[in-house]
Amino acid sequence: MSYRTALAHVLTGAVASGGEPARMHGRFPRSGVTALGRAGLLGLTVAPELGGGGRGLAEAADVVARVAHVCPAAATVLRSHYAAVAVVEACGGAWVRAEIAAGRHLCSLALEEDGPETTARRTGEVVTLQGRKRHVVAAGEADSYLWSSGPAGVGMGGRSLWLVPAHAPDLYVPARAAGPGPSGSATSTVCADPVRVPASALLGEDGGGERLVRDLVLPWLAELAAVTDRTDQEPVLVAS
Repeated sequence: MSYRTALAHVLTGAVASGGEPARMHGRFPRSGVTALGRAGLLGLTVAPELGGGGRGLAEAADVVARVAHVCPAAATVLRSHYAAVAVVEACGGAWVRAEIAAGRHLCSLALEEDGPETTARRTGEVVTLQGRKRHVVAAGEADSYLWSSGPAGVGMGGRSLWLVPAHAPDLYVPARAAGPGPSGSATSTVCADPVRVPASALLGEDGGGERLVRDLVLPWLAELAAVTDRTDQEPVLVAS
């Protein structure tokens, strides 16, 4: 089954049915996101050997554009997810990539500071992250966050990226949303107060996160945002 056929099966059902509650009442489109996962679309860009679709940015942009026509909130969630997965696919471990491929794991981006830069302090094999991120899509709904910080190494420059599990103790979302984004996208602040993660949560090299953001996150976000902006001008079919 092609990814477009899989998308067509859920687009007019679970995804579309969540669009109105998201727009009118700010409800996170959980049923639509779950359906996209079961259809293999959360794992669209994960390698086939791990059960993913093996597709790239062009196909991800196609999915985001089609979803945006019926549920802008779900499209915003997908946009953040795919941009985060670009880094996870390049640097992450096989287990989490397989979970994404299976549709059981939703990622999001936590890159914009809400206050001082997030600090990272390593003690043995544990890293302590402390800081606040704003404008996080799917805050409190995602399974993990691509989280940026200063480097854990003493005296190092640059920034580092970590895959922080949403269930980590002392990671929390304030009750009131504090960010832009379509209604229902659960865009808010996320706080690490502080949060401890294993040193293996590092994606790429310590201090090398700026390159990953420049080479992967920003190009994916730019293209996915562009197709979302075009959805009001261009008709999009839901099946090929």
